[in-house]
Amino acid sequence: MGSVTTQDGTKIFYKDWGPRDGQAIVFHHGWPLSADDWDNQMLFFLGHGYRVIAHDRRGHGRSSQTATGHEMDTYAADVAALTDALDLQGAVHIGHSTGGGEVARYVARAKPGRVGKAVLVSAVPPIMVKTDANPGGLPIEAFDEMRAALAANRSQFFIELPTGPFYGFNRPGAKVSQGLIDNWWRQGMTGAANAHYECIKAFSETDFNDDLAAIDVPVLVAHGTDDQIVPYADAGPLSAEILKNGTLKSYEGLPHGMLSTHPEILNPDLLAFIQA
Repeated sequence: MGSVTTQDGTKIFYKDWGPRDGQAIVFHHGWPLSADDWDNQMLFFLGHGYRVIAHDRRGHGRSSQTATGHEMDTYAADVAALTDALDLQGAVHIGHSTGGGEVARYVARAKPGRVGKAVLVSAVPPIMVKTDANPGGLPIEAFDEMRAALAANRSQFFIELPTGPFYGFNRPGAKVSQGLIDNWWRQGMTGAANAHYECIKAFSETDFNDDLAAIDVPVLVAHGTDDQIVPYADAGPLSAEILKNGTLKSYEGLPHGMLSTHPEILNPDLLAFIQA
């Protein structure tokens, strides 16, 4: 574990496990979580000989709780500071949900040679909010409701989301994991309320179309068809279509948090893509 300090003095916490000369995989977490959300994947890839790295986004987890910078340009710049400090070459960047947006913005702007491949899992690109150019998006009122719920009682809101739509535990016959729910709440409450509040705008209103179009490296787009947070039809298929070298893999009936609910399905697919 360690930290890097960005140009504005923000300390970004990160984990860095495995052989320093191994193929590096960098994990980017979703909102409002932390690097801990990748425990399963980090252990899996560590067991296959990879160097695994995961950071806490500013305002999240153990990174600095800043007053500013809670938008995608700064998130990507923070990642660039981390990859520069570690001097990563040909790294694979895997992002879930908001982290997928962070990956798209970073990879599109990364220094030559820094990135080898990328994976977007249940990711927010191309753009979540409904606009004239994105008629299939979610209405802005849905995100206003999220902000209101967070401001009113963040702790309760952070119980209701993982208990319900995030992991699909509100579906009939779902196998509910109290451990996942409790860990989601723990990660969320470790971060800063202001960062979580402002990040809702970052993940919902940022347009990633140009980022996706600028990416040249191979990208796997993985999305569950029963994603209740980032609806499948307006996300995964559209991103894969925009990418120059994108591959869409759809997971029938799987939820937004499928990396945690179904790692036995996702992890081998991620490994196969990385090894291809």
